[in-house]
Amino acid sequence: MKLFGTDGVRGLANEFPMTGEIAMAIGRAVAYVLRSNTRAVLKTSVPVGLKPLESSRPVRRAKIVVGKDTRLSGYMIEQALASGICSMGADVILIGPLPTPGVAFVTQSMRADAGIMISASHNAYHDNGIKIFSADGYKLPDEVEEEIEKLVSSAEMDRDRPTADLVGKAFRIDDVHGRYLVFLKSLFPKDLDLLGIRIALDCANGAAYKVAPFVFEELGADVIKKGVSPNGLNINDKCGALYPENIAGATVEYRADIGISLDGDGDRCILSDENGEIVDGDQIIGLCALQMAQEKTLLKNTVVTTPMSNMGLELTLKEKGISMVRSQVGDRYVVDTMRKNGYNLGGEQSGHVVFLDQSTTGDGIVAALKVLEAMRRTGKPLSQLKKAIKLFPQAREDVRVSRKEPLDQISTVAQAISGAQNTLKDKGRVFVRYSGTEPLARVLVEGEDSQQIHLLARNIASNIQRALG
Repeated sequence: MKLFGTDGVRGLANEFPMTGEIAMAIGRAVAYVLRSNTRAVLKTSVPVGLKPLESSRPVRRAKIVVGKDTRLSGYMIEQALASGICSMGADVILIGPLPTPGVAFVTQSMRADAGIMISASHNAYHDNGIKIFSADGYKLPDEVEEEIEKLVSSAEMDRDRPTADLVGKAFRIDDVHGRYLVFLKSLFPKDLDLLGIRIALDCANGAAYKVAPFVFEELGADVIKKGVSPNGLNINDKCGALYPENIAGATVEYRADIGISLDGDGDRCILSDENGEIVDGDQIIGLCALQMAQEKTLLKNTVVTTPMSNMGLELTLKEKGISMVRSQVGDRYVVDTMRKNGYNLGGEQSGHVVFLDQSTTGDGIVAALKVLEAMRRTGKPLSQLKKAIKLFPQAREDVRVSRKEPLDQISTVAQAISGAQNTLKDKGRVFVRYSGTEPLARVLVEGEDSQQIHLLARNIASNIQRALG
């Protein structure tokens, strides 16, 4: 049984692995791991010859924050998780719809032992997922996820069921939006405001629909709001970060200074400038890196991206004396690389941008605030700021597959990939991988000639389709 992918557990709601039964088992396993770790921490050494003293101090019960986005199936998964957690003697704090980075923040600020976000991010409403944060607000490392996965499929937890007053409790807290709002506003410099700025904002009918408009409005902006009427079925439905052209059009229509498109769980954003031209994650990372380098706040003059990021970004930064390190695909791996090496800016082309001095994970609102800060500091519109980041043409193809076989062992696919790279030589690159969250093969071809790279990408995609479709 394989539960965890590159970003938690994800799948069609009410089918394996996103069933109520599995969610309950995951809740039990998380609480079980926490309780085991708490016991280990509570053990104290006693000098030789002395008997341990009975302590009257109560043992603190583990507590776990559970948040969600606006999907209909969130109710089912939330209750199942809560039931499993309580059955293992831990308490649950239910906070309702809040962006994924907000759940990480609340987990830290409430000194909880873990946080769980119920969301399938940018996927359609019929999918759902479970992401788990440790007490410090970071996503769990692979080894802890593996421990939880083993417990879900074993009978180990059945031998240790708390009863009577040791069963956990569930609490619902309604003021977390205010807490997160205050935190986000505190990140924007006190000597700046957004007075006179008009923002076109698309919240994807997702988890940020409440908090995001308030953040920008309370900083002084005039906000044109889209995607703020969730009904459980319309999250990411032709809106948000997957469809940035919508807010790009609204930016022009309403003569806004910037367009901001968030995804369903609010951990990434795609922007548009005042002319309606889209600004992706690579450009956001690039212009923020240049601004931070100028202010001497970019640690080690280095940013972290993934193999999906544009070669043009790497070359632009190199010209400015900034290094670019590529991690494995996935924002959690970007964060791991940043933490291990002491970097404070990283992200993905898809719009996950991590400012590690302010947040433990990608946060679309924080990324937008950082770009707005750069606009205010420089007095330049976004169209001018983004010109500093010169990108190469890219061609991308997603191929739905029935199974995930090693691509280098499928001769037709391997030949198509190597042939494309030989054609491009050192003036482009090819990157093909399986999605960690969906049954897709993702093809990326990059080079100087737009027509050429699209033909090469389609050829690779066609060979994958014939072999694995």
